[in-house]
Amino acid sequence: MEVWLLVLLILSSSSIITVNGSSRTLRRSLLANGLAVTPQMGWNSWNHFGCQIDEKIIKGTADALVATGLHKLGYTYVNIDDCWAEIVRDRKGNLVPKKSTFPSGIKALADYVHSKGLKLGIYSDAGYFTCSKLMPGSLGHEEQDAKTFASWGIDYLKYDNCYNGGTKPTVRYPVMTRALMKAGRPIFFSLCEWGDMHPALWGARVGNSWRTTGDISDNWTSMLSIADMNEVYAELARPGGWNDPDMLEVGNGGMTKDEYIVHFSIWAMSKAPLILGCDLRNMTKDTVEIITNKEVIAINQDRLGVQAKKVRMEGDLEIWAGPVTGYRVVVLLLNKGSKRDSITAEWDDIGIPRNSVVQARDLWEHKTLRTKFVGNLTATVKSHACKMYILKPIS
Repeated sequence: MEVWLLVLLILSSSSIITVNGSSRTLRRSLLANGLAVTPQMGWNSWNHFGCQIDEKIIKGTADALVATGLHKLGYTYVNIDDCWAEIVRDRKGNLVPKKSTFPSGIKALADYVHSKGLKLGIYSDAGYFTCSKLMPGSLGHEEQDAKTFASWGIDYLKYDNCYNGGTKPTVRYPVMTRALMKAGRPIFFSLCEWGDMHPALWGARVGNSWRTTGDISDNWTSMLSIADMNEVYAELARPGGWNDPDMLEVGNGGMTKDEYIVHFSIWAMSKAPLILGCDLRNMTKDTVEIITNKEVIAINQDRLGVQAKKVRMEGDLEIWAGPVTGYRVVVLLLNKGSKRDSITAEWDDIGIPRNSVVQARDLWEHKTLRTKFVGNLTATVKSHACKMYILKPIS
């Protein structure tokens, strides 16, 4: 199906509402599960552990989410990624947890995670095998697998896109959507289609979030490239369905503290899922400081649900901005260059009336600036770093 036809299909199934004076498009969904009012938050095993997972790691991570207080900040999903199942199904065609690594079974693990006040996620693939090729995919078994997941108490499904025989994701993914709706349990549906067929254009009818990009790597170049690719689809995110530029790398060691702050900041204001990918059982002080920033998390979870956009770029200097509730604006001043530089955000660029007097709160310094700003705000920003503010007109 051509992209232009997908757009027409989306527009034909849309309705217009007004929020805080601006028009938003809501699309009727096949997945009426009531989830994803705000972007999902939690943890996934892949970025740090890959296939080297077992039930001890999953339980330990659930324990860590509670012990560190991360669950109180909204990090509630504990998501198992690839490699959890045996390479073949049982005689009835059911997926079977790998005995060597999940001997107690997924149902028992779900019960443990739920006892902590958390939710358990699992992984499958809209293909014949998963991407590791170490376990079966769900293609052709959608209803059976959805019922299995529901019977185990699964709360979240990450659904990948490997070994699919060349069939289109616009055909394969809705089959699982319908299967989940029949399964009798609300299950968050995370489409991991990698952005190949622009899932932002059709994902809202099928899932609760959709990958807009390929896999992230734990480095500055990869993170920024993925942020840029995701930003293209900003207008298509809204409560109930979110653009997903992949999971967070914060804490995995490939970037500096300032670079991880940029990473977390852009993901938060982009209304991206905040899915942690480090070993939560062994975090540094810097990692904890970044992922527990309540003011930045509040931007991500803001009920207006508008994804921020890049509003100006001059060489290595960028300005990102977007509206949040209370007629406020979140602004990011980003320095991608190799030296400290001054960045100015103009009211005209970020959507504040030109003559407004504005109060600024620095979300990483946790302080409201004494200066009142008119027309623009200027700050000096270190190399590979950012400044993030909430701007509120006061007159």
